[in-house]
Amino acid sequence: MITLVTGGARSGKSKFAENIYKDKEDVVYIATSKIFDREMENRVAIHKATRPSIWRTYEGNYNLTDAIDKEENYLLDCITVLTSNIMFDYSKDVEYIDKKLQEKIETTIFKNLEDLIYKIRERDFNLVLVTNEVGDSIVPEHHISRVFRDIQGRINQRLASISDKAYLICCGLPVELK
Repeated sequence: MITLVTGGARSGKSKFAENIYKDKEDVVYIATSKIFDREMENRVAIHKATRPSIWRTYEGNYNLTDAIDKEENYLLDCITVLTSNIMFDYSKDVEYIDKKLQEKIETTIFKNLEDLIYKIRERDFNLVLVTNEVGDSIVPEHHISRVFRDIQGRINQRLASISDKAYLICCGLPVELK
């Protein structure tokens, strides 16, 4: 079962996603955050403290299939951070991201996620994917922010189309989309 959980910042997505596995011990939490500063260090610490310590954690943005082992339940939190990390890896030295580079970034992101989904399905395991709805606000002023929004929006659409279930979280309340 592949479940996509989306919503705005601080909407309750992670809590909802974690609650899907509240009675499970065989869970792998795929964490995509990189700690660059004290604020992110605190955010990661809070996330770790809110989930069961028995869950195994895998940290990474690439080769996500390396997280798969004997456990049957996987939670990736979050795709938006994964997207920004991969996008930064490819574009950190440029001020303008042309169409060719945008396609390369998006292909890399989706390929990593698609490989994970394929392997999860192949083993008949479960995967919950957490992402953000980044297009529900104003159009970003800067080119790179608009590129990020566009790539993330397309990734979300592609993931929703291949997921078995999809939820939108708003004000902590889930709305089943699929």
